[in-house]
Amino acid sequence: MNKSLMAMEALQTPEVVATQLSANLQQSMSLAAQFRRQAPSAIMMVGRGTSDHAGMFAKYLFEIELGIPVLLAAPSVGGIYKRTLALTDCLVILISQSGQSPDIVNQAKLAKAGGALCLAIVNDADSPLAKAVDKVLPLHAGPEKAVAATKSYLASLTALGQLTALWSQNHALLTAVSHLPETLKEAQFHPAVISAEEFRGVTNCMVLGRGLGYAIALELALKLKEVLGIHAEAFSSAEFLHGPVTLVAHSLTVLNIVIEDESHAVHQQQMQEIRRRGARVINIDVTTDTHPRMYPLLVMQRCYLDIENVAQSFNLDPDSPPGLKKVTETE
Repeated sequence: MNKSLMAMEALQTPEVVATQLSANLQQSMSLAAQFRRQAPSAIMMVGRGTSDHAGMFAKYLFEIELGIPVLLAAPSVGGIYKRTLALTDCLVILISQSGQSPDIVNQAKLAKAGGALCLAIVNDADSPLAKAVDKVLPLHAGPEKAVAATKSYLASLTALGQLTALWSQNHALLTAVSHLPETLKEAQFHPAVISAEEFRGVTNCMVLGRGLGYAIALELALKLKEVLGIHAEAFSSAEFLHGPVTLVAHSLTVLNIVIEDESHAVHQQQMQEIRRRGARVINIDVTTDTHPRMYPLLVMQRCYLDIENVAQSFNLDPDSPPGLKKVTETE
């Protein structure tokens, strides 16, 4: 079985993260000190697709660790409805692998016009997005040629983790971030959590989590759609019980993102109810020791490799999802 670009790039993640953590340390320390001196009143996250999922991860991470409200941008407000928001004293963080998507670049310009300080987390430090913002944290991920993003997503979460740990001065979190190259490598050798046998014949499924687990459930569901062609939807387990749970009566497959943090007990209670109603539940749990805020990165590292392997088993090309290309241009 030949290794796809998706697999090779996912396997590069520990090296990418090690390079990024070292290269970005001084810039991240400077930003953290600046934000401690004058904290933004709110943070807006801007991104599309995988980068938008990184924004959801940032929402939980910043709100839990820093207590600053975080909102996810609706790019259509500026792009289609031509409305500039009042963003004085706000920090706007724009995440993009390529830095070339016109709508994201436009968001940076509109945010600056609205009074925001704009920070780009971007792989191409010479891209139009990098040139449009006030500050840049490069991903240092190198070329990412696979349509399904892997290492750039995990590098985005790493950049967010390093900034948060330095900003909050949470030494336990900073230690976990600094050890990510090793723990991500361990996750690569962890037994598979998604197998071809479990997904044979599956055309629809749900991915459920709480908090940071829900944030990565969005990314996992996207990869199931992109790479395997499975109709997968992500929900908070709490939201799932408010209506969509009726779907489990049809022998629905449910992926359970297990994150042992403050949300764990209530999430597992909700999953027990979902099992009781007849769902077929697959636990997504990587038994590697790290800070609970960084544990989701290890889950996604393992899941990327598993999804690629399932695609190969199903004779699907993980590098050529139908109808997709690397840079998507929208307004």
